[in-house]
Amino acid sequence: MDRRHQQSVGLAVGGHDESAPRPADRGAVDPGDHTAGGPAQARRSSVRGDVLGDALLDRTHRIADLEVRLGQLEADRVAERKRADELAAAHPDVSGLLRERDELQLEVRRLGAELHEARELCVAAEDRCDLLERQLDAVEKSTASLPVANAPQDMPKILVVDDEPGNLLAMTAVLATLDQELVTVASGREALKALLDHDDFAVIIMDVQMPEMDGYETCAHIKRRPRNRDVPIIFLTAMGVDPEHSARGYAAGAVDYISKPFDPWALRAKVAVFTSIYLERRAQQ
Repeated sequence: MDRRHQQSVGLAVGGHDESAPRPADRGAVDPGDHTAGGPAQARRSSVRGDVLGDALLDRTHRIADLEVRLGQLEADRVAERKRADELAAAHPDVSGLLRERDELQLEVRRLGAELHEARELCVAAEDRCDLLERQLDAVEKSTASLPVANAPQDMPKILVVDDEPGNLLAMTAVLATLDQELVTVASGREALKALLDHDDFAVIIMDVQMPEMDGYETCAHIKRRPRNRDVPIIFLTAMGVDPEHSARGYAAGAVDYISKPFDPWALRAKVAVFTSIYLERRAQQ
């Protein structure tokens, strides 16, 4: 590249050429330049115009490229926005779906707990059925060997203790089919008095929750008397048969524990078993 071309490029890049005459000196003539104002100046102007044109063309191409990229980005933005609108239309409330999922999970856990409880109740019911079947077998076997009673008075009595008149009436109706005399009292003290007046009770059915003297205390007093200590006592309770209450009842001397509301058939079967035991013991005396 000759000197004049380098000077022209320098003008295009740097803005001016230090070796070129300043605007104020354009009319002056360099004493050493015999061609001033001639063809050299025209060539420099032509080169400068070419460089500026190339630079302008390059800027135009870059602008066009940036416009293309900007248009592509705008198209991508519109497509993403459309996709977001479609998702929002398909699932208008994601938070609602999350809440519904959480509620379903809680429902699954609750149903699982209920299923576990139902299985435990099923096992307890099967155990109870087994017990009742054994008691029924005992009743059937003992009935075959029982002595024939000549009159209803030969049958032992049943003592029922409950402070609620409605419960006394219900148990009287349930046990009336056994053709045995029922002695009903409303307190623990009356039960102790009835045991002094009669000595032929086959079984005592006693409520646990009673005022003044509850079933546990009454049972303890009965078991202290040699005359009555062998009379079996069945506890009735509305508190539920949990290990604590049943353990306390057995410790007081009870032989069985039934929760309210009770099964009439089961109560009659239990009373029949203890009645047969009482009759066998009396026949051996």
